[in-house]
Amino acid sequence: MTPEVMKMLAVGLVAGLGFLGPALALGLIGYSAMQSLGRNPEARGPILTNMILIGALCEAIGIYALIVAIILAMVVG
Repeated sequence: MTPEVMKMLAVGLVAGLGFLGPALALGLIGYSAMQSLGRNPEARGPILTNMILIGALCEAIGIYALIVAIILAMVVG
C-alpha cells in the first residue's frame, strides 16, 4: 500500500469513528428528553435548556473530529 492510501484510510477511520460517537450521543439525548417530557411535561423549560446545551457539546466533539480529518487529509504523505 502506498502512503497516500494509508493516509486516506486514516482519514476515513478518524471521520467515521469520530462522527459515530456524537451521532449516538445526540440520539440518546433526544430519546431521553422525549421520555422526560412524556413523564413530566411541565418541566419542559429546564429539560429543553439542558438538552440544547448537551447537544451543542456533543456536536463540538464531531467538529473536532472533522478538523482532525481535514488536517490529516492535507498532510503530505
